[in-house]
Amino acid sequence: MIRLLTFTTLYPNRKQPTHGIFVENRISHLIASGKATTTVIAPVPYVPNLAVLPEAYRSYVGVPRTEERQGIRLHHPRYVLLPKISMLAAPLSLYVAAKHCLSALVKSGCGFELIDAHYFYPDGIAAILLGRHFDRPVTITARGSDVNIIAKLPLPRKLILWAAAEATAVITVSQDLKDTLTSFGVSAEKIRVLRNGVDLKTFTPTDRTAARARIGINGTTLLSIGNLVPLKGHDLAIKAIARLTDTRLLIVGDGPEERKLRKLAQDLGVSDRVRFLGRRPQQALPDFYAAADALVLLSSSEGWPNVLLEAMACGTPVLATRVGGTPEIVTSDAVGELVSEREPIAIAEAMSRLLARKLGRLAIRAYAERFSWDVTTDGQLELFSDILTARRPQVSVHASVAR
Repeated sequence: MIRLLTFTTLYPNRKQPTHGIFVENRISHLIASGKATTTVIAPVPYVPNLAVLPEAYRSYVGVPRTEERQGIRLHHPRYVLLPKISMLAAPLSLYVAAKHCLSALVKSGCGFELIDAHYFYPDGIAAILLGRHFDRPVTITARGSDVNIIAKLPLPRKLILWAAAEATAVITVSQDLKDTLTSFGVSAEKIRVLRNGVDLKTFTPTDRTAARARIGINGTTLLSIGNLVPLKGHDLAIKAIARLTDTRLLIVGDGPEERKLRKLAQDLGVSDRVRFLGRRPQQALPDFYAAADALVLLSSSEGWPNVLLEAMACGTPVLATRVGGTPEIVTSDAVGELVSEREPIAIAEAMSRLLARKLGRLAIRAYAERFSWDVTTDGQLELFSDILTARRPQVSVHASVAR
């Protein structure tokens, strides 16, 4: 049995049930194999309970210090996140908070053989420091914006490269992320690509008519899911449907751009065709996928966008920008389209083409079934086993015979 310590700031909690859900999904499938156990340390920022705090900070108020999800024990130590200097101070602050928490766990009898960290900055930097302190090997998983965005900043990039060199192994969720890291100078031999899978039981085709009735929609409807931030391109979806007639848009997610996006829809005269539905739990998403004629993902940057797999597992065609790992997911025109230009005209034209093709939902589901979690879980177990085997003392043949 492999005993892991999962370390990441990207993990759901009682107050933020969808935060970092992609990490939880990967870990829960790994533990379900029966060949590994883990304790999760998922630090959260220390935030005073003040009414004047922005919503983004208030969501951290009330996160429990410890909790259990899916049979896995979670610990949420607090780390200091200071305005303006947090980008530089966060790795050390994370390390100090996690070291204190982990030291207490070790004293209470919690044993672990390997630190499995997710997200390079600041999480991966802190994980390497933890590995040094507790004398444990460390793996770091790159997930997207840590490599595609944060690594563009000079100091974080230096620290990311230092952590990659110090890590026993690096994991990426797409070949594109591996290529990016190798272009920075990280050894390709150290990197293992282990893509995210999709839960084929949760995300499955359902009755489309019933799903549309439950949501209350009719007519041609597109779906855009993700945080309401510029990177996700919800504004492009609104501008594109403004060029189409009788096409509606559902937006699932929340974030700081909501007011701006609502105003954009109003200014373009499509506010009656755009519905903002807020954040929804994963269990509710299959209805939205089933109800939609297509999912659109118009991001400027992505690692391995799970929403594409979730939609296809529900039999729903997809339209995505050709960025990051999306070309590794959408490899057939039988499941959707990729658009290279993040421009409303090009996107609207691609939407029209996709809708006119009326792709078969059963064929799309069959395509998605290639992306089960089994391959990823097997890859993790193989990697972790290899690392731990290499660390164990080797007893010589002569010594064994002498005994």
